[in-house]
Amino acid sequence: MTTLPLGVPTPRILRVLRGFDPDVVHLASPALLGYGGLRAARRLGVPTVAVYQTDVPGFASSYGIPLASRAAWAWFRHLHSLADRTLAPSTATMEDLAVQDIPRVHRWARGVDLLRFVPSARDEALRRHWSPDGRPIVGFVGRLAPEKHVERLASLSASGAVRLVIVGAGVDRRKLESAMPTALFTGALHGDELARAYASMDVFVHPGEHETFCQVVQEALASGLPVIAPDAGGPATWLSPTAPDYCCRSPSSRPGCRLRSRTWCPNATATHRRRGAVCWAAAGRQSATSCWATTRRCCRRPRGRAIRCGEGAVPKARFRFRMVAGRRRPARLIRA
Repeated sequence: MTTLPLGVPTPRILRVLRGFDPDVVHLASPALLGYGGLRAARRLGVPTVAVYQTDVPGFASSYGIPLASRAAWAWFRHLHSLADRTLAPSTATMEDLAVQDIPRVHRWARGVDLLRFVPSARDEALRRHWSPDGRPIVGFVGRLAPEKHVERLASLSASGAVRLVIVGAGVDRRKLESAMPTALFTGALHGDELARAYASMDVFVHPGEHETFCQVVQEALASGLPVIAPDAGGPATWLSPTAPDYCCRSPSSRPGCRLRSRTWCPNATATHRRRGAVCWAAAGRQSATSCWATTRRCCRRPRGRAIRCGEGAVPKARFRFRMVAGRRRPARLIRA
């Protein structure tokens, strides 16, 4: 993707909201279109929940435009101050928003598919294809863009001690392939193919620090991998400093990544034997942030009333809500 498409608010938003008559408006990473939805909802007296899930100011810094970073914070501060509630995916992101004086911030974490991302998805044939000479496999999964700082793995790839596998696509792929000619670039993977890739690695590395949550770290942990990532942003939520044998934390620097990877990789076989324990630890953490738990948190009514999930069985891919107070009818959600 070489462009960033943005929706533009139009008067139609107000007409749509008035006709739909929602009980709450959910704004997913609001910017321009989301701002239009926010203003329309306020005009109609409808509560709003804004989700901060993209570190645009941090991305601007990564692209070398600090002025744009300051402007982005000013805009988000204005936008989120108008919302009845702001949801952030991690404690670190909540702290960043608090520093920027953004009010009414609550945490809304994400879940991971623990049936798909499992250590048993390990594929020995894939491992032999990736590393015919048996070198330990260090992997990265994510978008290949400047803010991910994948170039920090170049010295690790050049060491020759490990096989670096990079899963993902993006505007920086050609540049990264030139910088790391010995690394294997698989392109974007999805579904079971992605789960198999995770489980077939020995160590997972994520060098970028501009992550509000970092879903790939959760998926790596669920797949039973030790993780090396910056002690910053979303990854800091998942990497336990009290369990260094399973989840390693290091600064987002080339020496840090190289040192930690060399510490793990000589014991790759022993690492694999410990992967079950890592997976169970990840599963235990996820029990506190299941889909139902996070949905209930998201659907609490911002203005003194609340929406909570209906009791009883819920058909697959369908959610029902009812009012705790106020009108006794199913509540409806609209995304803007």
